[in-house]
Amino acid sequence: MFRPARSLLVALNRIKECRAVQTSCQNLAEITEYQSVITDEYKRGPAEGRALYLDAQATTQLDPRVLDKMMPYFTSFYGNPHSRTHMYGWETETAVELARNQVANLIGADTKEIIFTSGATECNNIAVKGVARFYKGKKNHIVTTQTEHKCVLDSCRALQAEGFKVTYLPVKPNGLIDLNELEAAIKPETSLVSVMMVNNEIGVKQPIAEIGAICRKRKVFFHTDAAQAVGKVPIDVNAMNIDLMSISGHKIYGPKGIGALYVRRRPRVRVEALQSGGGQERGMRSGTVPAPLAVGLGAACELAQSEMEYDHKYITMLSNHLIKKIMSNLPHVIRNGDAVYWYPGCVNLSFAYVEGESLLMALKDVALSSGSACTSASLEPSYVLRAIGASEDLAHSSIRQVTFVVQYQIMYTYCSGVYFIRLYRFGIGRFTTIEEVDFTAENTIRHVKRLREMSPLWEMVEEGIDLQTIKWTQH
Repeated sequence: MFRPARSLLVALNRIKECRAVQTSCQNLAEITEYQSVITDEYKRGPAEGRALYLDAQATTQLDPRVLDKMMPYFTSFYGNPHSRTHMYGWETETAVELARNQVANLIGADTKEIIFTSGATECNNIAVKGVARFYKGKKNHIVTTQTEHKCVLDSCRALQAEGFKVTYLPVKPNGLIDLNELEAAIKPETSLVSVMMVNNEIGVKQPIAEIGAICRKRKVFFHTDAAQAVGKVPIDVNAMNIDLMSISGHKIYGPKGIGALYVRRRPRVRVEALQSGGGQERGMRSGTVPAPLAVGLGAACELAQSEMEYDHKYITMLSNHLIKKIMSNLPHVIRNGDAVYWYPGCVNLSFAYVEGESLLMALKDVALSSGSACTSASLEPSYVLRAIGASEDLAHSSIRQVTFVVQYQIMYTYCSGVYFIRLYRFGIGRFTTIEEVDFTAENTIRHVKRLREMSPLWEMVEEGIDLQTIKWTQH
């Protein structure tokens, strides 16, 4: 064995021996942080020169306990899980099936209903395209929403090019769909309804159980993209009448490159496979299942199931602290999405009268994502923002860019009466600390105040000038 590999294994073994994670025994009434040797390393924050990480909707850190489970399948148990003639294959097949069972237990499914994929994007493609194409002889209509993940929207557009009809439901200003509109949109020729469980940009949580009940009553298959929800909110696919569900490993502190698609067996859901091959995964997804990644996904699901209540309470405390600290110290801050039906780990705020790129650059010590209301590159508003906008005026004025020049030749962009709106997504996760939240809030407050002081528009607002009454020079 090479010395670096031996040293890594020795280190992991020592960590494993001295670890004492007692999360399941902690009193949930008292918010505390995880106590273990390896998570303490995570808690020390980023290495020198690296920003704090608050982008949990993009990806999450690999939980070290998940890594422990994965490591043997990189080094010792490396057989192909589809090799049925020797012990190497039997070992990894057993591990993969255990992982499949762990995923199924988290969502209340049967083990045989879990299909391993490369991630949620592939799951969404298989679900949307696979169901539509299999039943196209009898049904050719799909219903989805305007705020779905791009891979769902692009899959629907691809099906439209094939002759399918797609209804894109609007959402209310709080991001939730209207159930009456959904039911009215379902036709006799509708084969599938696809609605995201938790939105990846604004964190709003759709009424999945109610949607599932409508679909079951109308005899239409129901798919939900649950990449941002699995392991974070309780899910029971049977109680919610979900027929297909997409899961991503790296959104629940598991490895990247692995996901799972839940496909109901009774009543049976049929999908047309997107790729040809050896017929693995019940013929729906050919290709060798990566055993180490599958083991990691299973371990992540098992951890999520045992620690979901604690995680949710801890993350809720952090997000409420962040929101309260920012909004109590800054005026003209908009919280996007519903304040009740949402996942607290996704905090989406807009800051008026601040040039978006300047604030993003000023917060260089914090890794954030932003959804842009008016982006300098495309001059197009975020499609999620456009869908939840207070009125159509936001979308139209965002597209119809109005540019004006003030002293020092500074150029600004006007959007629906509010200037410089930019959406900032603060992603809070299992390993986020209260110190990181305080640091982020304090720096956000400081830089927003500084940038507003530099803005002629902010000076006009403080003087009581209604900016919408001003006639700007258009170019």
